[in-house]
Amino acid sequence: MIIFILIIAVIAAWVFLGNHDTPATKEALKMKDRNAEQKKVIRYFLNDGCLSKHISDEEYESMLRSHIKDFKQRALDKIGLDESELQEIPPVHFEGFLTDKTTYVRLGKDKKFRYSGYQISWLFFSASQVYLYQYTLYMDCDDKKETTNEYFYKDITSFNTSTDTIETQFYDPKKKDIVLKNVDSTRFCLVVPGDKFYCAMQQNDANERAVQAMKAKLREKKIA
Repeated sequence: MIIFILIIAVIAAWVFLGNHDTPATKEALKMKDRNAEQKKVIRYFLNDGCLSKHISDEEYESMLRSHIKDFKQRALDKIGLDESELQEIPPVHFEGFLTDKTTYVRLGKDKKFRYSGYQISWLFFSASQVYLYQYTLYMDCDDKKETTNEYFYKDITSFNTSTDTIETQFYDPKKKDIVLKNVDSTRFCLVVPGDKFYCAMQQNDANERAVQAMKAKLREKKIA
């Protein structure tokens, strides 16, 4: 009887205390050094099944929000101008999940997609130029990217939004591996001859009004 109880205890410990990581999780954890939080993120996106442990959708979003601060002043510092010099129209702020082949995606219990990449962009407008600051972070690793650009109105072809089908990394429990999944992504796009600059954004009325204001200002500058 004692032996039977010990066996049950060992099995229970294995079920409730073990990580039971999927092969994809184990492989991802080998690729780069990860801190404790990044390991939780990997398990959130790549663990699946009744025995696999991972944080909840709400816990992941809370973790993400702890990394997203007010980047407006940082953007102004990087651009090197005072906000009083950038009052042609109010500054525009976009942010949202980043969808590309380097990011993981998970469909949450609320049927919303969440990604391991996130992007924040600020656009400022002087009388002659548009200044853009962008910060991209990846929750599953230490990779970060910070970019500043400036454009003369005369060189800008258009401001627009585009919804594109983009491949991103998704854990398929049937194949027990990472596959590329097509997802729709709506992004802001600044177009110049021969190039396009994209910003992750959320679809909402405020962002749509901001894009329309930028379009109106560009038309005004082109006519002047």
